[in-house]
Amino acid sequence: MRREELADLTAFLAVAQARSFTRAAARLGTSQSALSHTVRRLEARLGLRLLTRTTRSVAPTEAGERLLETLAPALDEIDARLSALSELREKPAGLVRITANLHAAETILWPAVARLLPGYPDIQVEISVDQALTNIVADRFDAGVRLGEQVEKDMIAVRIGPDARMIVVAAPAYLERRGAPQTPHQLTDHDCINVRLPTLGGLYAWEFEKDGRALNVRVAGRLTFNHLPMVLRACAAGHGLACVMEDAARDHLADGRLVSVLGPWCPPFAGYHLYYPSRRQPTPAFALLVEALRYRAPAHS
Repeated sequence: MRREELADLTAFLAVAQARSFTRAAARLGTSQSALSHTVRRLEARLGLRLLTRTTRSVAPTEAGERLLETLAPALDEIDARLSALSELREKPAGLVRITANLHAAETILWPAVARLLPGYPDIQVEISVDQALTNIVADRFDAGVRLGEQVEKDMIAVRIGPDARMIVVAAPAYLERRGAPQTPHQLTDHDCINVRLPTLGGLYAWEFEKDGRALNVRVAGRLTFNHLPMVLRACAAGHGLACVMEDAARDHLADGRLVSVLGPWCPPFAGYHLYYPSRRQPTPAFALLVEALRYRAPAHS
């Protein structure tokens, strides 16, 4: 295979996975027009239409899907083999790309990376902060971070944090004015601060459980945010109840700006996990980072 043919196939793969010439061009560091020309050249050489283009989307044709099924695993294997060559170096080296939400990036990923990097000058780490559930295979990340219950079954999952807990909080002034709910059903009588989900754009349904009984509540209120610090700020100002990660509200609880309610309905659940494809051979640099992130429960005396 000639070098330009491999480049054309790589360009097609990027567009087919991203379903967009714009996003693929940004990922490859080229222009949209140059990328379009490359894909058309590949189609002309094969005598097949590989992509269906509309004004709003790009999708593989049947021939494109067949090529994608063959090409993606093959190039992933090449990437893995090339990365494995770093084993021949004296120290682990190379780039590790991880996607995570802001909370996990700030509280777990960055502290571990900051401790690791000084001892390994040849390792590079890219942390992409994204609230959506990113497809790490399509976007060519080495790993992602999700809560344990969100990790897909065909992925290897490594626990990197303690159990998590969603709690309902409010400012003392709000509770003095409106009273504290005793059950989730009473939330319909309260102003609640909604959170807009980044994936499908819907509102988060508050999740509760008690004595094995699960309950989801669609709350209502005058405020909706897609940014946790704004939720906490509005809640501390007395604008309503909020449902947040317990550790995100720890400082507010400690200094009395917020108070927790409905505690018996808010049990802990599996915390953050690092996940990656089971078929991918980890590089030494990635394996080192996994060990640095691996959660080890504190010993109890």
